[in-house]
Amino acid sequence: MNHLGLSCPFIDPILLRLGPLVLSWYGLTYSLGAVLWYLITRHEILRRRGPIPGQALPELLFHGLVGGVIGARLGYVLVYDLAVFLEQPWEIFAFWHGGMSAHGWLVGMGVGGLLFVREHDVPVRELADVAFVGLPVGLMLIKIGNFINCEGFGRVTTLPWGVVWQAGGASPRHPVQLYEAGLEGLLLFAMLWRLRKKLHRPGDLSCVFLVGYGCLRFMIEFCREPDHFCGPPFEWLTLAQILSLCVIAVGVIGNALPRVYRRTDP
Repeated sequence: MNHLGLSCPFIDPILLRLGPLVLSWYGLTYSLGAVLWYLITRHEILRRRGPIPGQALPELLFHGLVGGVIGARLGYVLVYDLAVFLEQPWEIFAFWHGGMSAHGWLVGMGVGGLLFVREHDVPVRELADVAFVGLPVGLMLIKIGNFINCEGFGRVTTLPWGVVWQAGGASPRHPVQLYEAGLEGLLLFAMLWRLRKKLHRPGDLSCVFLVGYGCLRFMIEFCREPDHFCGPPFEWLTLAQILSLCVIAVGVIGNALPRVYRRTDP
């Protein structure tokens, strides 16, 4: 099969330098993702006329961003590279050196959202439905930023669109960042956008996000260079796949619980 001869970096990861100030493509995509999430969430709040007033949205964004970044970093530190960070604990705070966990980002963002719920006394499931619609767009842009940064390429491949990545040797590798951007990002957003007016029970849409994200990440992981494999009897699974199964389980259980309670009510 003919190879297209793609190699990374395609462009300079640094977009702009102004003296000591540096603007990276990754920082730009992350910021643009936050802005688009804000606009989509605002649109949904106005359409639904709730569950929070529009003026509270910047605070929700702040909680989600701070919680997500902290969760993503701590998730990477605790799950993937704890021994290294125990030897050099100051590196935990060096976000710019890379090392962020998508699953940790989900947990941290959820914790930030729960703190917001506690402060404002708003229904959790309704808020999750509104907040989760735009998340795939932010995720898509972050993954594009990862691709531009030449970080996180997958396993060696013979497919023509494989990318030669200097840190990964001379063999072409799966551009899994673009797979994630297209599937976990664009496809999942299109699914949620289509379903948002059809699913009326609180919590259903956010559960679709969790199950959809978990399933797509589980499949893409077969193309990703694994960080860790699990032990017996799941030695064929990576740790990220186990975490994805946990995300799916949360979505399934979250969808089933209201139905169970409704049946058991006197």
